[in-house]
Amino acid sequence: MTKIPPLAQLLPHEAPMILIDELISVDVENVHCQVTIRSDNLFFDKHTHAVAAYVGIELMAQTIASWAGYHAWQQGKPTPMGFLLGCRRYHSEWSQFNQGVVLDIYAERLMQDNNMVVFSCKITHQQQTIASCQLNAYLPSEEKIATLLTTKQ
Repeated sequence: MTKIPPLAQLLPHEAPMILIDELISVDVENVHCQVTIRSDNLFFDKHTHAVAAYVGIELMAQTIASWAGYHAWQQGKPTPMGFLLGCRRYHSEWSQFNQGVVLDIYAERLMQDNNMVVFSCKITHQQQTIASCQLNAYLPSEEKIATLLTTKQ
């Protein structure tokens, strides 16, 4: 497998918004990332010593972003910007992710039509699925982003 660069190089985020720790594996259709819930997480609640389970949607979105960033990096292109369009059927067995818990986040590309892409995602802990959903994203080209940023309203 090709060496994987640091996540900061693959994601269009900066600290403290990078919520995942490591890109474990990636291929054409799949990606696997991992995070350990720590007190330095932007969404960490000091009273409950946990991150709310709804943050799992962002963990999944960043996993997808790492997939897109990796493929752009392989082609010598800059880190792409993507937009989360929607989440379908998010379900979590847990109400929160407790401090110290190691989560594995998986995403599988189900379909892609031009710049629209759909992923099936899940979060596991010790190989048990604890959250799942389907995420829809828009991955515009560099040219489209430039057009959007320069269009006068």
